[in-house]
Amino acid sequence: MRFGVFVYDGVEPIELAIYGVLSMARRVEPAISICTIAPKAGVVEMSNGLKVIADHGIDDAPDCAVLIVCGGPGWEAQANNAETLEFIRSRPADTRLASVCTGAMILAASGILDGKKATTKREVIAPDRSPLEIMRQRYPQIEANAASLVECDGVTTGGGVSLCIDTTLHLIERELGVRVAQETARIIEYTRAREANRREFPSIVDAGARG
Repeated sequence: MRFGVFVYDGVEPIELAIYGVLSMARRVEPAISICTIAPKAGVVEMSNGLKVIADHGIDDAPDCAVLIVCGGPGWEAQANNAETLEFIRSRPADTRLASVCTGAMILAASGILDGKKATTKREVIAPDRSPLEIMRQRYPQIEANAASLVECDGVTTGGGVSLCIDTTLHLIERELGVRVAQETARIIEYTRAREANRREFPSIVDAGARG
């Protein structure tokens, strides 16, 4: 099962925890494969200068069972990048689309969250505006919720920053089962944190499938 991680210039490096969680999950379920996709293959400069090399660009991206869009300060540019938005919209119907942090703002700009519940990053340093509030104002057709993650009509949006770990575990559980997710949480020593987040900052999961 292939998981794609969509990165771009200006992604916050902590979002790479998505890849880290999936990497550890492969020890539990070797059938997992992971690739990085960017607007163009090659070097991507993340926030504060960290450089990573994307495996694929939009033009040669493989089909993925799950495509996770990262967040970070570069989200505004991608939300205005017609090629990125068309790439998201044109994913096969059986692709599970997901985002973490402000990656949801890119999904929102693509239109795939219209008529759905969603979430995104809440906490910022003043005078920055909360992305959750921006989503509510800019995209009134989306029901924006404060939640650790929201799954609605086949699309999964995760909350801010470190919640990318919880969102990735949720996607692993959904696609590969409870055992794989629980064992992955155990070996990354995240079981207690995951349970605390579930208790203190619940998720919203609606029945339904994409489309």
